Amino acid sequence: MNLGIFFDPLREEVVAPPAAPTALAAYIAPFVHTFPDWRTADLAIIGLDDWRGTAAGAPTHHGADAVRQRFYHMQRGVRPAKLVDLGNLRPGLTLEDTYLRLREIVATLLEHNTVAILLGGGPDLDYGQFLAYETLDRPISFASVDARVDMAEYDCAPAEEAHLRRMIMHEPNFLFNFAQLGHQQYLVAPDVLAALEKLHFETMRLGAIRTDVRQAEPLLRQADFVTFDVAALRWTEAPGYYPANSFGLSSEEAAQLAWYAGHNDQLTSFGLYGYRPDHDAHGLAAGTLATMLWYFVEGFYHRWGEMDFQSRRFIRYAVGLPGTPAKLVFYKAKRTEKWWLEVESLADQDIKRIVPCSYDDYIRAAQGDLPNRWILTQALLG
Repeated sequence: MNLGIFFDPLREEVVAPPAAPTALAAYIAPFVHTFPDWRTADLAIIGLDDWRGTAAGAPTHHGADAVRQRFYHMQRGVRPAKLVDLGNLRPGLTLEDTYLRLREIVATLLEHNTVAILLGGGPDLDYGQFLAYETLDRPISFASVDARVDMAEYDCAPAEEAHLRRMIMHEPNFLFNFAQLGHQQYLVAPDVLAALEKLHFETMRLGAIRTDVRQAEPLLRQADFVTFDVAALRWTEAPGYYPANSFGLSSEEAAQLAWYAGHNDQLTSFGLYGYRPDHDAHGLAAGTLATMLWYFVEGFYHRWGEMDFQSRRFIRYAVGLPGTPAKLVFYKAKRTEKWWLEVESLADQDIKRIVPCSYDDYIRAAQGDLPNRWILTQALLG
């Protein structure tokens, strides 16, 4: 497929080479004159600039380009990266056309094992990212990091306030699990959180992440894709969204979450949405998002392929319980010390799923209590 027909090339000043030969720019093939060979790349950056789903409309400058200028000048990590920058996606005639265009592009990248990095545009563009996974013909999971939970039901709601509801309600339903992270409870209607609980989806509010960011890692590790709204960040550290919010994730916490996402062996796309450079006079938010991208890429190149639970890479733990089930099985990766939990359906023993968990889940089971993650997964297996 010729993906180049969907993209505009980047301006030369956006990707001007830095003085340092060790900068990331030396390891990225950008679309300036010739469309890059994305089939041989590990990751592909896609710039987005469609804001028709937002109430505030489009900013005057291209947010993805501002982030690129910071990202390209950062030093590469421990391992050389194989990245391409496909340029900026041409919006469709309608917003729905843009969603479908994103679906086709991300699905094509998935087919060739190239991880898509979606950068810029309205938060609702993650609907196009979601649609790409319909082509996999299997249940998928995803995670969203946002200050709000975008599940508005009223008819006149802009797409940016209702895109999550649209994904959850999509038919045919290919969604197995969803995790909402970083929301601020005073910004979310109680019935919305109750609806997520009724659907057996996991949530982790901002305060819980601030208490221990490591507890967010299992939620991100089970996702096929992750979306991140810049509005989840504290305004003073990332003044690139509207309306401003004095509360939110710190830059360090956001970078840690991005690293967790990149390190997830099964994650195949990552979206950073909602950045408005008009509000970022000094480029602080652009720098924060570029740093998040750096940590995502670094996490990707630290993957270990830890998915064969019968291999010697794992230690198997069986924990006896007084009720039903009588036993839980945990797996611990020797190298990274990450934990997984085996959940066998009580309704059909042929249905089994191994899900990410934490050491705390193992300790809870060892004390005779069922971990909440087992209960939620059991309900989803239904």
